[in-house]
Amino acid sequence: MKVAIFVDGGFYRRRSQSVLGDITAEERAKELETYCHRHLHKSKGKDNCREVELYRIFYYDCPPMDKKIYHPLLKKQVDFSKTELFVWSNTFLDELKKKRKFALRLGKLADAQAHYSLKEKSLRALCNGKIKFEDLTEQDFIINVDQKGVDMKIGIDIASLAYKKQVDQIVLISGDSDFVPAAKLARREGIDFILDPLGAPIKPDLFEHIDGLRSCDKAYVERIQKQQQ
Repeated sequence: MKVAIFVDGGFYRRRSQSVLGDITAEERAKELETYCHRHLHKSKGKDNCREVELYRIFYYDCPPMDKKIYHPLLKKQVDFSKTELFVWSNTFLDELKKKRKFALRLGKLADAQAHYSLKEKSLRALCNGKIKFEDLTEQDFIINVDQKGVDMKIGIDIASLAYKKQVDQIVLISGDSDFVPAAKLARREGIDFILDPLGAPIKPDLFEHIDGLRSCDKAYVERIQKQQQ
């Protein structure tokens, strides 16, 4: 059985950082590679009765932003090309390029519309009077920038593999419901479609568009369970 693994890079980076913590770019790239291969082991079944071959790991993301963005609290331009995140992200992508069976599909950031805004938690606290404007710090703000072309690339690649019958199973690591049309197409073409939301809950009606739900690290599931308690 041939298996293709699709990774929504932005989603994976956010979830892994939140649940597993901050690590170097090299370590995160190795962590992702190991995690994807755990999916291959799961695909073999409980008795390891199926022979599984990795077709390719498709990684979708955008190169880091290198523009200067005005910060409303600091009242100055922040040069993203000189930030630790810029260096980390480029190193991370370079590490993935070196790994066997990895294929990077990079979109673009809509950096012309990039801007800072208050985090939801900080905004609620400010509106409820729990904090004052003078109490705000740089950590209360988040940069907002949208990705362009990533979802389209995922959909096109899933459709291409399905129509050409190049794989028997697709594993999608994502928390986005935009995958539904591509998943439906793949299933109609006989592809076994597995979704891995890294432990995050999905909408009940999404179950009808996938063949299985699977996360390979209990740390992700336990994190959600603690948040729901």
